Amino acid sequence: MTLPDFAHSIDPVKLEKLAEVAVKVGLGLQQGQDLVITAPINALPLTRQITKHAYMAGAGLVTTFYADEEATLARYTFAPDASFDRASDWLYEGMAKAYANGAARLAVSGDNPMMLAGQDSSKVARANKANSIAYKPALEPISNFNINWNICAYPNPSWAKLVFPDLPLDEAVKKLADAIFAASRVDQADPIAAWAAHNGELAKRSRWLNDERFEALHFTGPGTDLTVGLADGHEWFGGASTAKNGVTCNPNIPTEEVFTTPHALKVEGTVSSTKPLSHQGTLIDNIQVRFEAGRIVEAKATKGEDVLLKVLDTDEGARRLGEVALVPHSSPISASGILFYNTLFDENASCHIALGQCYSKCFLNGAKLTPEQIKAQGGNSSLIHIDWMIGSNKVDIDGVRADGSKVPVMRKGEWA
Repeated sequence: MTLPDFAHSIDPVKLEKLAEVAVKVGLGLQQGQDLVITAPINALPLTRQITKHAYMAGAGLVTTFYADEEATLARYTFAPDASFDRASDWLYEGMAKAYANGAARLAVSGDNPMMLAGQDSSKVARANKANSIAYKPALEPISNFNINWNICAYPNPSWAKLVFPDLPLDEAVKKLADAIFAASRVDQADPIAAWAAHNGELAKRSRWLNDERFEALHFTGPGTDLTVGLADGHEWFGGASTAKNGVTCNPNIPTEEVFTTPHALKVEGTVSSTKPLSHQGTLIDNIQVRFEAGRIVEAKATKGEDVLLKVLDTDEGARRLGEVALVPHSSPISASGILFYNTLFDENASCHIALGQCYSKCFLNGAKLTPEQIKAQGGNSSLIHIDWMIGSNKVDIDGVRADGSKVPVMRKGEWA
């Protein structure tokens, strides 16, 4: 299956608007700045538009690395067993060098979320771990927010068919494309102005939470009674943020969240997922975990439990939290009623937590903190960062102050 057969299903005007938003709002690309792009090969129409708008914005050099589903599956069918303990460390070292020299980073999302669902789960886990280790030099400038970066999405046919299995393929692609355009605010007359207004609202929410200086958040709902302690000197962010290189960008398009860093040692209680998690080709559903002293000590799922347990054993930090994010249940992505099977979208339909690596920017003066200081203040370290959804219209959240008093933050999934 190749995309050109279905390109007619995608509005070319909105596609170009998405490319422009990715460059101007998502990246805030600077005159003379290089850009590194990764994308599925089926996303050529969007990637070419992004490249055009990057050069129109004055990019120095745009370099794109493409991934191909068929080539990925060929590895699982024909590669020797030892292949699954290796990754292209040379590639990530090169990317890290590009970022150190000032390049920006853009990832086009859209691979088939279930691409590896039929493969040997142990091989998938080994390959993921090897890739996480190799990727670390290129991931750190992103997770530490040293550079301006962005993720946006393209409606690959295999993804569209998963989201809308009952529609003919061209209709499924069109419907997914329209959903991406709406969530990314490029279906509006002036998307750049729409993003400026949206960023203003997210900044207002972040300011309120930063002024409150809560010690913890308490989540209650079906299967959930969870207290998430917040890191010492944590700071809330949402929407546009300024990277350490001085460039203001929107890392995620779309985004509806405000988020911060939990304390890796101060999470207690039980929590249940409210949406399935699509992870590396496996759907993990009905996750239930119990935390003690910040660490997951019990975990189960009705589907994909073996993959979940392998993820939790990635390293010591994989059983602890690196992010907590608040999203109203009435967000446009939630209101669409679509399960995207893609974290970039599904996390923006619901409050969520993330296993693994924290964001160093989510601290007061985070740009000046050393890794040792971040750890001392409660920041978690891990090879992984995996978001999963715990919010719904049945979940309440209270902010817990230092004296133990509580302030309503959300009621039935909406800002209180």
